[in-house]
Amino acid sequence: MDKRFEKLIFQAIDQTISPADFQRLQDAIESDAEVRQAYLKSLTLCEQLGEIAQDTSVPDSTSVPTAIVTDATATDRRFDWRLLGLAATLLIAVSVGAYRLGRQDNRLRLGSRLTESLSEEMPPLSSAETQIAGHATLRRGVALKWPSGATRHREGDVLPNGLLAFEEGTAEIDFFCGATLIVEGPASFDIESDWSVAVTQGRLRANVPPAARGFVVRAADSEIIDLGTEFVLEVDSQNVRVDVIDGEVELRGGAHDGQHLLTGEGVSLKGDAAAMPSPASISTVSDLQQQRRIADERSFERWKTFANQLSLDRRLIAYFPIASGLQGDLQSGLLGRVVPDVAASGQQSNGRIVGPVTSADGRFGDGSYGLEFDRTGARVRTRIDGTFRAFTFACWAKIDSLKHRYNALFMSDGYENGELHWQIRDDGRLMFSVMVDDTQKTQHFSPQDNKMVTQAGLHRVYYSDTFWDLSQSGQWFHLAAVYDPANRKVIQYVNGTPIASETIAEKFYVDELQIGAAEIGNWGQPFRKTPWFAVRNFNGAIDEMAIFDAALSGEELRQIYESGKPVGY
Repeated sequence: MDKRFEKLIFQAIDQTISPADFQRLQDAIESDAEVRQAYLKSLTLCEQLGEIAQDTSVPDSTSVPTAIVTDATATDRRFDWRLLGLAATLLIAVSVGAYRLGRQDNRLRLGSRLTESLSEEMPPLSSAETQIAGHATLRRGVALKWPSGATRHREGDVLPNGLLAFEEGTAEIDFFCGATLIVEGPASFDIESDWSVAVTQGRLRANVPPAARGFVVRAADSEIIDLGTEFVLEVDSQNVRVDVIDGEVELRGGAHDGQHLLTGEGVSLKGDAAAMPSPASISTVSDLQQQRRIADERSFERWKTFANQLSLDRRLIAYFPIASGLQGDLQSGLLGRVVPDVAASGQQSNGRIVGPVTSADGRFGDGSYGLEFDRTGARVRTRIDGTFRAFTFACWAKIDSLKHRYNALFMSDGYENGELHWQIRDDGRLMFSVMVDDTQKTQHFSPQDNKMVTQAGLHRVYYSDTFWDLSQSGQWFHLAAVYDPANRKVIQYVNGTPIASETIAEKFYVDELQIGAAEIGNWGQPFRKTPWFAVRNFNGAIDEMAIFDAALSGEELRQIYESGKPVGY
């Protein structure tokens, strides 16, 4: 092995490596088995030295190398003695002072970034607590039109402090203190905290339960302090008026400072109250729920029409439009437990529900649903025979959490040559991979198992950037992966937009693809018995799984997303 890589390995573990050299080393680890083995041995030695350093502040320099070499030789008799010098250097590095001991964890973390690139089996070395910053959530929206260039919020989004504006439509917003606002557009308001909001435009109805008493709405020069009530507020450029529907509010500031308004009373805070519409015309929660039901029904019918047309696409390998095809079976005890494959060109590869699969609320409200896989044994089994020249996988997924290291969307059982795995990792990244050569074996060090483990077969995992975090729990996403051997590309999409594109290297090229026995929402035939590796049930719901023997274009995937997206997307 080139001695330059020995130096880079040391620098990577010691955190002195430059970004350019880090990339060189990572490329070498991926392409050169000798460099890979040297790195893994060095990382293992570093761990052992760290343990020894923690047992004694000044280790015996004559005894430590012997123990290390003996252990390393037990693992691999062909131990490279040149690493002994590296080990001695590392030993000095970890014993020169207490501050060096404090950096040990960080060295291993940096080294793990390189190891992780070798295999999908590498577990996380740490788990940072998820933090959600905001003061309210968008509970429901109907016909919302967002300004050009503004953030498009979806139902369930946590709303941070700052300006929120929309041009049309109606939104139901729950503040964390317990207050609920129904806001009609055009609207513009500043979310200040869990307990206050400043309105510059819009019509709103505020419902404030006892637990949220003291909630403040600012408008014009006044503060409207709710004392446990329901009131409406109308704000435009010329006029501002507040009316109490039930209960009591206190006004502070402005011309009405100190005034209390009771049920049925109202006052103009600015301009001419007579110019404002009747407060009774502002939407109630019931009004918004009815508007939403109508919008959901229309979207559902449009999607059914599109799904029927899509099922005729001769490129489809299999198509499971779950939203409209299973509810009767689920409600009557899973009679037959069949998930219909409606692809006109396919083998009728119907799925079979196995284990505790349940019905989830669908993305179109009442009358639609998905399949929930949140218990360990839940899965849908299918078998798709034949060979294919390209893959496009697409589905809708509602992610409740990513509680496993790997969370299955669609997985071939045995992961043999040409077979695929489609998953989401626990850091919110999509993963798509195809087995290239299942006869090759590689090894990597697993901190989770605390030993060298064998990776079954040569394959390449293609990752997307992170697209999901805990603040988006319960939201539906349209996910897609395009595996295109002819153009040597793997492209991954979220909600019709590409978020990752990677070239298929010659080493990982394979153009004879297959699926075989497979599962939706789980993986029933893992190679290894390690629990953290084997358990992959998807914690959430899946709908409209489509598999194509073709590389769909971005425009086609955008059309599938637009035709199937829920209200408010």
